[in-house]
Amino acid sequence: MRVSEVSDAKATPNIAIADRTRSRVRGHVPGEPGIWILLFGDLGVFTVLFAVYLQRRGANEAQFAHSQAALNPTFGAINTLVLLTSSLLVVMAVRALRSEGQQHLATRLLVAGAAVGSCFVAIKALEYHEKIAAGITPNTNEFFMYYFVLTGLHLAHVIIGLGVLLTLSRLARSPEPTRNRIAFVEGGGCFWHMVDLLWIILFPLLFLVR
Repeated sequence: MRVSEVSDAKATPNIAIADRTRSRVRGHVPGEPGIWILLFGDLGVFTVLFAVYLQRRGANEAQFAHSQAALNPTFGAINTLVLLTSSLLVVMAVRALRSEGQQHLATRLLVAGAAVGSCFVAIKALEYHEKIAAGITPNTNEFFMYYFVLTGLHLAHVIIGLGVLLTLSRLARSPEPTRNRIAFVEGGGCFWHMVDLLWIILFPLLFLVR
């Protein structure tokens, strides 16, 4: 192997580290442009659904208020803490991935984020079971139709997000992650934060606002 090739090989990790350092110094938009198109599109769909829900609530306040009293806000509050904790772990994982020699920590944090996030699914399943056992279904009335549709769509996003986090945990194992791989992990983290944001809006909208 020529001396120049050896020098290039040694320089590659240093370039990756320097790239990450420059990104932290000057700031950058995490992820790739494509992920932001997906995120804003998803947020747009939920915004329309939230607006329709509020319009129908205004047209039928008595039924919505009476039905809302049947919900258990404790489930919603616990799930809020679950997603906030999971999002914090993902933030820590992305920071670790950008740091030299912290890839194993990033992997563990992503797995921990997925494990905590999976509690949301278990709690939501328990909540659904409680409602169905009480004879409450999407056909009960208009409020519960929106309740099951909105929380069901969000739950689907949570399940997809858990799969994304586990995939990212595998990608983070690389000893020297490339800029593209780091951007991919950042984009996946942004998706998970969007799931968190949607729940922060959805929880008070369905459980608390009277």
